[in-house]
Amino acid sequence: MNKKNTFEAKLARLEEIVNTLDSDTIALEESSKLFEEGIKLSKELSEKLNEVKFKVEALKEKGAELVLEPFDKEENA
Repeated sequence: MNKKNTFEAKLARLEEIVNTLDSDTIALEESSKLFEEGIKLSKELSEKLNEVKFKVEALKEKGAELVLEPFDKEENA
């Protein structure tokens, strides 16, 4: 998996965007582009968190039995 596509990398980029937007030092057009990128990243991160939450809940329901299914479909595709 590309390091730019990891959850942590996306979260770091989102934090960078928020800090830049908070700084009031960029033009309106650039702010708009960053805001759009931030919304996209936020959606991707939220989807990943929901996916992990579902997997954790499924494991809890199974009594934490050993599961031999791939954890991340993207890595094994």
